[in-house]
Amino acid sequence: MDSIFDLDHLYRTYFKMALPSVFGLMVSVVYNLADTFFIAQSNDTALIAGVSLCAPVFTALMAFGNIYGQGGSSLISRLLGQDDREGTGRVSSFCFYVALTTGVVLAALMMLFRVPLLGILGATAETMPHAQAYYTVLAIGAPATVLNFIHSNLVRCEGMATQSMIGSIGGTVINIILDPILITTVGWGAGGAAIATIVGYLCSDLYFLWLLHKKSRCLSVKLSQCHVTGRELQQILGVGVTAALSNLMQSLTVIVMNQFLLLYGNDKIAAMGIASKVSMIAQLVLVGFSFGGIPLFGYLYGAKKRDVMRKLIRFCLTFLVSIAVVLSLILCLNSGALMRLFVQDAGMIATGAQMLRWQVYTAAFGGVVLLLTVLFQATGKIVPSFLLSISRQGVVFLLALVVCVHLFQYQGVLMAQAVADILSAALALGLLAVSRDIIAKQ
Repeated sequence: MDSIFDLDHLYRTYFKMALPSVFGLMVSVVYNLADTFFIAQSNDTALIAGVSLCAPVFTALMAFGNIYGQGGSSLISRLLGQDDREGTGRVSSFCFYVALTTGVVLAALMMLFRVPLLGILGATAETMPHAQAYYTVLAIGAPATVLNFIHSNLVRCEGMATQSMIGSIGGTVINIILDPILITTVGWGAGGAAIATIVGYLCSDLYFLWLLHKKSRCLSVKLSQCHVTGRELQQILGVGVTAALSNLMQSLTVIVMNQFLLLYGNDKIAAMGIASKVSMIAQLVLVGFSFGGIPLFGYLYGAKKRDVMRKLIRFCLTFLVSIAVVLSLILCLNSGALMRLFVQDAGMIATGAQMLRWQVYTAAFGGVVLLLTVLFQATGKIVPSFLLSISRQGVVFLLALVVCVHLFQYQGVLMAQAVADILSAALALGLLAVSRDIIAKQ
């Protein structure tokens, strides 16, 4: 099979893969901001806080999707580099059906343990009705959500980054159209926002299924190909579980942070919910440029093109740090104006603006962690991938949160992520330095 990547124009090929991923994620940012905007227009702090409390649920569903989405795409990229077309078909089919089964099981468990889980998320008597309405719809739609993260990851492996973007944008546009109708016009509030999200995912899933069936040269969803070897399963889970851990740890840290903020009132949780959504502008741009390189990193590693790999790593690090600095400056300088787009309460605007600045001060360090995490995932390096997955928004963050809160109380809650970003970036660069088979000269 001819190379699916043009390595003679390396940077152009990288941007060809990364830009559609960035555009797709930016549309997702628009949706999230629109979702937050329509909810915030209610001026109901309990409603805003109730929906914000459910953010970890969505992140957890993403995590389970990424077990097979990122784990499968990492292996498939390397198989493509080795010209193993039969293997890519088996692995893609296996990931699809296991993810579908996982989504159904999660839906059942989430409904069964709905009340205790909402309590763990931090729902109070005031926020429980809104949180429960949002959570219930997310639980029922769990299979569609999990599958969406499988599809978007797998189709990029074969170089179909633009098609992946189209699928993501299509579902998001449907979300945006339905949001004002279901939240405001119909009056379903939090439940309406969740329904819009799930319907968007369902439409996106249908598009991706059509794409795999009609356009893919190597990927498959045929049940007859749904089998992998023990070694392949180990590689899928080794990378996928570490990727999922990053999402699960993010959910955990949001829950813990909300518990700390709850001591200062629901308005602080509501403000953090809005600030976090706005900070996603920077976060998802960096995610897009990082994840856009996964198929290329995996392909180069599988094809043993170490010199080209080293060249690409240097370029990506320089580029991501530069764009992160620019985005940080833009968001910091406009933090108050951005918060004012969503709420009119002067106190919440000031609180949210300060939270937003702390969220993006160290975006450049976060970009380094993101890029090197996906590099280790793409090359099947389980141990460094695991360590980074539990660091920036996991163990390192939780330790930073405890120490910062002890020293600075409320301000410590806000600065914990910045401290974690810096420490995790140092860890990531250290792990790259000792990963000699990735960066060794040929």
